[in-house]
Amino acid sequence: MAGGMAQREVELLAFERFRGSSEQPLAYGYGPRSLRELRAREFGRLAGTVYLDHAGATLFPQTQLTSFTHDLMENVYGNPHSQNISSKLTHDTVEQVRYRILAHFHTSPDDYSVIFTAGCTAALKLVAEVFPWVSPGPESSGSLFCYLTDSHTSVVGMRTVAAAMNITSVSVSPEDMWLAEKQGAAARNPDCQLPHLFCYPAQSNFSGTRYPLSWIREVQSGQACPVSVPGQWFVLLDAACYVSTSPLDLSVHQADFIPLSFYKIFGFPTGLGALLVHNRMSPLLRKTYFGGGTAASYLVGEDFYIPRQSVADRFEDGTISFLDVIALKHGFDALERLTGGMENIKQHTFTLAQYTYTALSSLQYPNGAPVVRIYRDSEFSSPEVQGPIINFNVLDDKGNIVGYSQVEKMASLYNIQVRTGCFCNTGACQRHLGISSEMVKKHLQAGHVCGDDVDLIDGQPTGSVRISFGYMSTLEDAQAFLKFIVATRLRPPSSQPVPQATPKEAGATPAESEAQNTLPTTLDRRSPSPREDTPTASGVGNDLLTAVHLRPRLPEATRTLQTPSEKAAAVPDGDLGPHVITNLFLYPIKSCAAFEVTKWPVGRHGLLYDRSWMVVNHNGICLSQKQEPRLCLIQPFIDLQQRIMVIKAKGMEPIEVPLEENGERAQICQSKVCTDRVNTYDCGEKVSSWLSKCLGRPCQLIKQSSDFERNAKRKHSKGQSADTTATLSLVNEAQYLLINRSSILKLQQQLTASDENGKEELFPMKDLILRFRANIITNGTSAFEEEKWDEISIGSLNFQVLGPCHRCQMICIDQQTGQRNQDVFQKLSESRERKVNFGVYLMHMSLDLSCPRFLSVGSWVLPVLKENAECQDLPASEKHQNVISEDFLLA
Repeated sequence: MAGGMAQREVELLAFERFRGSSEQPLAYGYGPRSLRELRAREFGRLAGTVYLDHAGATLFPQTQLTSFTHDLMENVYGNPHSQNISSKLTHDTVEQVRYRILAHFHTSPDDYSVIFTAGCTAALKLVAEVFPWVSPGPESSGSLFCYLTDSHTSVVGMRTVAAAMNITSVSVSPEDMWLAEKQGAAARNPDCQLPHLFCYPAQSNFSGTRYPLSWIREVQSGQACPVSVPGQWFVLLDAACYVSTSPLDLSVHQADFIPLSFYKIFGFPTGLGALLVHNRMSPLLRKTYFGGGTAASYLVGEDFYIPRQSVADRFEDGTISFLDVIALKHGFDALERLTGGMENIKQHTFTLAQYTYTALSSLQYPNGAPVVRIYRDSEFSSPEVQGPIINFNVLDDKGNIVGYSQVEKMASLYNIQVRTGCFCNTGACQRHLGISSEMVKKHLQAGHVCGDDVDLIDGQPTGSVRISFGYMSTLEDAQAFLKFIVATRLRPPSSQPVPQATPKEAGATPAESEAQNTLPTTLDRRSPSPREDTPTASGVGNDLLTAVHLRPRLPEATRTLQTPSEKAAAVPDGDLGPHVITNLFLYPIKSCAAFEVTKWPVGRHGLLYDRSWMVVNHNGICLSQKQEPRLCLIQPFIDLQQRIMVIKAKGMEPIEVPLEENGERAQICQSKVCTDRVNTYDCGEKVSSWLSKCLGRPCQLIKQSSDFERNAKRKHSKGQSADTTATLSLVNEAQYLLINRSSILKLQQQLTASDENGKEELFPMKDLILRFRANIITNGTSAFEEEKWDEISIGSLNFQVLGPCHRCQMICIDQQTGQRNQDVFQKLSESRERKVNFGVYLMHMSLDLSCPRFLSVGSWVLPVLKENAECQDLPASEKHQNVISEDFLLA
């Protein structure tokens, strides 16, 4: 960072001063209703969390859920297609909800019909399928499908349905529409009734820009024609983002189609949307498929089908999600009771967005450079032109963009949840970020796809960061976000742990609070001696007992877990001495503490039993330190001779788990690791209870099935044949992770604080090593030299280097205390040009397990440089692959 920043104190814009300087009255909160009390009562689960992704999905209040549950417990709701009493109750309730929806949008069944769908996307797809398109012919140029470039993917995707009917699609930029609006009506043939469809969002889900609702009437009447062609224009208003925080009056702005997703408004239920169709469109819509409930009459033996009369009955194929529809009634009730209505929500959320925008846009580095670049079409002057969304990228003091994935990772350390990427809106992303269509294709060739964390390519951003406010958002949320930007950009690392919510603050149960106190701030991190024995299923023979020196067995009554020397390699920290392995770690339970060894057998997935187990929650979802940092305080030990894993945690009695499953009793289950399906088995109720008590939440221990193969996705840069494809345990990316002590030493020096008393070592070498959770630690090369390697040899074992490890927030967790500290991530991001890479992935080039193979501390490491890497005075022996005999390795 720029010099002098440590002396500068950045003051945030005071909210009261901001309100006082506004030219118009600003509304915050909901009158006499206390927003603080509302948050505590209805959204207690948010304590300690700043949720700023309401444009993605807002949150449901507690009373909505309890009221809905009470309704279901008190009433019997049957299938609405039946004729019994419970079915009649369902039918009438659903119809009442339809009226409630229309009333919410200031219209009635006289003008609009409500068709329930699976969401906004399903509603858009339905319009594409039923719109009365006219294909080109001898006497007609055919219909046009026209959409604003600032449209959601689901709108753009309608063109594929249109294309199947030979309909031409045209995209129109906002600038073209604003120009058409100014120019007024174009010459057209009033007798031509050729139907065309124009789609645009009421609010951009990218930037929050609110496009004029007046466009509806102007396009329908021809006053602002997006494309000058003869015919009749119909308008689809994508209102999903807009109506989450603003009222929509359909008595004034009568669009022909309005698709919705209700979770955007209420947070619950998800998977339910609606298409509001103006009744003037009903006679024009065409349907090819019919499903249960849509037919008035049909025959199975001939092409005879008569649809039901009402629009809803014709287009709601099958039984609708009627219980979710009933839940909407309770959503409307809660929303109105808590806020007083959508107008209040519009004013409240805009005030928060305007304040945050004003404060954020004023932040500067000491050299005057802006801290962020905000992507906008308005000056945030009023809620008529701007929704409660701020889209931006963070800059460094030289004006370079900091990748959005790094910002998101850092935000999570402050318990701030944002959205990053292009937000399913490529058109707006291209327009605001200056990304050409050729660049999009180039980014795809470089491996970037929507939704990944490839945030910079050739220094150019592939996306941005978005924050958005909801009706329960508070000033404290906005200020916490602003303080996060200031703390990470305008102040040096503080070396203080990131504040975390206590169980009481987070609304934890007494049991959870007690479990929090069960785990200590430190653990006895001693490792047992690796008394190697290997089950046949491991792929390593049982002669391993004779190949490895065994420590003497102790009597059962006195046997304890023993500790290998921490200085087994006898290599000073940072000393560029022999190029050897200095430490070996395996992590038997994914995300739990490391098990350090001096010598360990190699299996087909990597170090034997590395990440063979993982902890899952009550839904079978893998737990990591990102969600549960206290996992690092759970210490597994492997005893190969007894074929058991011992798990320890302070305050808990140790528990033993067999290394292999009992085929007769194992309960097979499936889970996922990095989107990969894995076959596992449950390790039993006893260890499940132990972990649940330890962590204060229901969880289980599962192990990857020995007969299940999972192939690595990451390939070597030169490609790899089928017979060398790496098979993985429960690791995320690769079989091994290697880090270099010289790289750690360089980072340690950057983190060392200086003051008038000299330098203070804030992060000991051992602490930093553990944070990076590598398998192999090496010594004897310059910092980050490992990223230039193509292959390495360790004795008779050969490995391909697959590339760098892209780091996440887990490196900020002190592995001996479970406390978070953002300094490591931030410093690494700064020093590595905003890409948080550290360490390299390895895979076996070939592996013959017919005889035992081991990795040992003290073994020589011989790298082969990439063809285009600079040798930088490496010894000749390190420029070529060398193989040292196994006898020399074991010596």
